[in-house]
Amino acid sequence: MQKAGILGGGQLGRMLLQAAANYPVETYVLENDKHCPAAHLCHHFIKGDIKDFDAVYNFGKDLDALTIEIENVNVEALEKLEAEGVRIYPRPSVLRIIKNKIFQKEYYQHYKIPTADFIITKNRAELEQYENFLPAVHKLGEGGYDGRGVQLLKTKDDLDKGFDKSSVLEKMVSIQKEIAQMVAVNEKGETALYPPVEMLFDPVLNLLDYQLCPAELSTQTLYRVEAIALAVVKNFNSPGIFAVEMFVDKNADVFVNETAPRVHNSGHHTIEAHYSSQFDMLWRIMLGYPLGNTDAIMPSIMVNIIGEDGYSGPVKFEGLDEVLKIENAFLHLYGKKETRPGRKMGHVTIISKEKQELLHQSNKIKRTLLARS
Repeated sequence: MQKAGILGGGQLGRMLLQAAANYPVETYVLENDKHCPAAHLCHHFIKGDIKDFDAVYNFGKDLDALTIEIENVNVEALEKLEAEGVRIYPRPSVLRIIKNKIFQKEYYQHYKIPTADFIITKNRAELEQYENFLPAVHKLGEGGYDGRGVQLLKTKDDLDKGFDKSSVLEKMVSIQKEIAQMVAVNEKGETALYPPVEMLFDPVLNLLDYQLCPAELSTQTLYRVEAIALAVVKNFNSPGIFAVEMFVDKNADVFVNETAPRVHNSGHHTIEAHYSSQFDMLWRIMLGYPLGNTDAIMPSIMVNIIGEDGYSGPVKFEGLDEVLKIENAFLHLYGKKETRPGRKMGHVTIISKEKQELLHQSNKIKRTLLARS
């Protein structure tokens, strides 16, 4: 039986472990919090810091395979493990590019992958020189996630909101749709594409609110989205699962926003709505099995359950009974004991052949199911 480890024990680790139960694999998790969502579902929990070289190296040295649930891990330790024969998904060379938004943008530029125009800024003083580049989005080079480390700079009055560290100043695109395309790649370089999803964001928190699958795209735009996603992934030269997030602008041009080299929020609906979920797919890749079937069983919408504003402390979910009465609604709570504003506490996937039914039920769930304390 193969031994496989996950760096990080949040909800992505939890859902990976739920899928792992179907495979002959012994699972290990490294995480600092022994009460994390994934802790009780693995065979072996090791308390440790995923950013610490020794913790990551010692965790991985006796394993066959390793994956991540967040990019912010110790890449040097993964490089040493890879050199010693441990299979890493994705390869550490990919993490070096992805975990730094500057390197990521330069990667797209190098391989002629369409992405919004950008300027690299070293500090806030340097940012002040680019007033003429506005409106733009300022993204911290390293350390940002889930809306943290991103600032919208519309006019010169917003410049003081920018970051005083190495960052990317990215020209604002007039977005018609935000699309995510999940791509799976196995050791042989074979690929499988999930149908792209359309993402709708909470404008205040800059967090994913809900997403619709399949995205409504013209055939021409769909081909463009798929071709660009494959181009992004091809040049990584790495097996794994990747979420390529893209903008479609008013002229139907497609730009890559960013890539996540792991299972991702934009693939959660695949658990019920597709034959092989993103989590099942990653285990197939890591354990050397054939790629799964990415076809949709039925159209779906996924709603994030996010901690309500003004509530911090032990979580109490309101409206669970009401939501569980909805036909074809599938509830996933992440096992987080504490809620706080903007924290992802769970999600609900709804499947239906009728788009209007999906939208109606998703709005009902957003109003009904609340994470409070």
